[in-house]
Amino acid sequence: MTTWQARMIAADKEFDGAPLLRGEFDLDDGHGDVESATLFLSALGIVEAWVNGERASEDLLTPGWSSYEWRVRYSELDVTHLIGPTTVIGLALGNGWYRGRLAWSGGSKYYGEELGAFAELRVRFADGHEQIIGSDDSWTAGPSATTANDLYNGQSIDARRFDDRWLAPGFTSGKWSAVHVLDDDLGRLEPYIGPPVRRQLELKPVKVWTSPAGKVLVDFGQNMVGWVRVSVNGPAGEVVTIRHAEVLEENELGTRPLRSAEATDRFTLSGGDDVFEPTLTFHGFRYAEVEGWPGGADALRDLGGLTAVVISSDMKRIGHFTSSDPLLNRLHENAVWGMRGNFVDVPTDCPQRDERLGWTGDLSAFAPSAAFLFDSRDFLRDWLRDLALEQKHDGDLVPFVVPNVLKYIEQPAEFGAPDTAAVWSDAAVWVPWALWAAYGDKRVLEEQFESMTGHARRLRSKLSANGLWDTGFQFGDWLDPDAAPDQPWAAKADKHVVATLCAFRTASLVAAAAAVLGDEGAATEFGEMAKELRAAFTEHYVSGGVITSDCTTVYALAIVFGILGDAGREFAGNRLAELVEESGFRISTGFAGTPFVTDALTDTGHLDEAYRLLLQTENPSWLYSVTMGATTIWERWDSMLPDGSINPGEMTSFNHYALGAVVDWMHRTIGGLAPLEPGYRRILIAPQPGGGLQWAESRVETPLGLATVRWELLDGRLDVSVTVPDGSEAVLRLPGADEEIIGPGHHQRTASPATLTFH
Repeated sequence: MTTWQARMIAADKEFDGAPLLRGEFDLDDGHGDVESATLFLSALGIVEAWVNGERASEDLLTPGWSSYEWRVRYSELDVTHLIGPTTVIGLALGNGWYRGRLAWSGGSKYYGEELGAFAELRVRFADGHEQIIGSDDSWTAGPSATTANDLYNGQSIDARRFDDRWLAPGFTSGKWSAVHVLDDDLGRLEPYIGPPVRRQLELKPVKVWTSPAGKVLVDFGQNMVGWVRVSVNGPAGEVVTIRHAEVLEENELGTRPLRSAEATDRFTLSGGDDVFEPTLTFHGFRYAEVEGWPGGADALRDLGGLTAVVISSDMKRIGHFTSSDPLLNRLHENAVWGMRGNFVDVPTDCPQRDERLGWTGDLSAFAPSAAFLFDSRDFLRDWLRDLALEQKHDGDLVPFVVPNVLKYIEQPAEFGAPDTAAVWSDAAVWVPWALWAAYGDKRVLEEQFESMTGHARRLRSKLSANGLWDTGFQFGDWLDPDAAPDQPWAAKADKHVVATLCAFRTASLVAAAAAVLGDEGAATEFGEMAKELRAAFTEHYVSGGVITSDCTTVYALAIVFGILGDAGREFAGNRLAELVEESGFRISTGFAGTPFVTDALTDTGHLDEAYRLLLQTENPSWLYSVTMGATTIWERWDSMLPDGSINPGEMTSFNHYALGAVVDWMHRTIGGLAPLEPGYRRILIAPQPGGGLQWAESRVETPLGLATVRWELLDGRLDVSVTVPDGSEAVLRLPGADEEIIGPGHHQRTASPATLTFH
């Protein structure tokens, strides 16, 4: 454990909940040049740092949101180039997740009453001498230009209060006061595992207009997460107000889905040229309503002045897919944008309303897709660390959200008493396994194995004497499109059938993880658990091949999870295809079934049905939202109704990545690129053309290098171009052709027209 000399400090005055703190010091003499200077930075709240007037880093929202009760992260910044003979460290604090509003009850300060800041600077000189300077009670605190800040409600900035002299040596002010040291356990400080949040892109308005109600509206063309940077000149004291929303309704800003989140930034002008950037908040939005702009809509349209700044955790984009179908390409891009916007330090359900929580079920559904689209290994290892901590301190209960702020909030009655829940709690197992499969990094299994086994054993304790998981609250096939808008849990699939199937999958994966780690005892234990669950499921839930509740989700899960024998699997595949056809090839699954339904069809010989389901454009379907102009994945299949009105359900988001999990199937089946062994040490290249597509391409930067597959239908033949990275080999399976093993390098193949089967 690191021994710290700095302390967590807090301002003696509140300073509008956004205090500035500063410490000033001189370098030690006689030790030669500064060889290195490292700033360790953390906070109870969120913090931005300057050294001698320069930003210490481009990181945002430091130290993010972790399970603060046991773990507060710190960043480690190289500031060697910023150090001078006299050095000033300046810190700006905001409420962030620590003290700001969280969840839907309107409450705040769940983790603490006071904002705190921590900074320790370690300077090493040429002769080996080390000087350590840290935040302590000699520092001072004062007011900032920020007059209010909250992640849900927004940020208010008064440019008349802006004064950067506090960052220079020798600054004093009668408005500044003392600080005090907090009685805080610095032992909970841990380094980041995942990447910081940073700016990713900037978008300019694509349209500025005046609404029927006389409001100035701005469209940035893309549903995104971040804020609007404002450059403006106007009379001192005038206020420019920017309100954010994802959609329009009746040609006005559609704010009802925000619920109680204000999502509003307010900027008070100085009378000169002002630039406002509200970095102590973030919003999920495509549209903005602007009030108070000098000169109104015409001036805003002519002069510009608004830039949307897109933020996300700084993950490298590694996976890509494109095809001959523009709607399918837009669906894939929507999943990318949904992930980008919801992977802001914590993998949230949605980024805009009074929620933005790390729901475990969403990630259980989307983890394989996430691992392909971006290098999310360390991001998710970081989150899994918090999952394990929450679990460890609550009797191995994996909570619905991580970090688990809901333990401080009265839960909706329909949730019942918090307990282990299928799909949601299964994130403890499904997410690490997805990371292992994608990256071949055994660390994630080693780090999470205690959590994985702890969850599986607690799950086993919930089984009834009949061997089924048929008691307690379950989300079931959440957001089944046939459920009423105000009853998202009321799915066609029997919730206990879903739970028992998920228990089987979890036991099977824990047994497989134990085998990878060489733990024979655990492999046997959970292998037996899986066998017992299969027997109980078959006895109680399968009759003549029919699975209880006889709907798409139960067949999809049973097929993909491998709980059925050959005969049962064939029946289930045929019955699933029948149900999909009966639905008019419209979606009939929710959070549990959607990630698996296309795989279940494909794996049982019903590729045509899988394509028809994917390419359906009528509601409910994946492409319905695309035809309605969506630029991210929606929470509900019909978050917006065909008439352009917003779904009446209270829980309606337009940026919710879970139902975008189908892109994983697109990568593997349409694109034809999948790992045969963890980390793509062996690759399966098996494109399965269909749906009228003329070509498709999938590529991913694997741990061993770039792997690509591109296929094209030309004159009745299938041309395939493949790249296999060094250190890997691929199994090539083309329709009507013999399987082939190919090594590293670039390869081209053509399937014979006589043997090619078209779909």
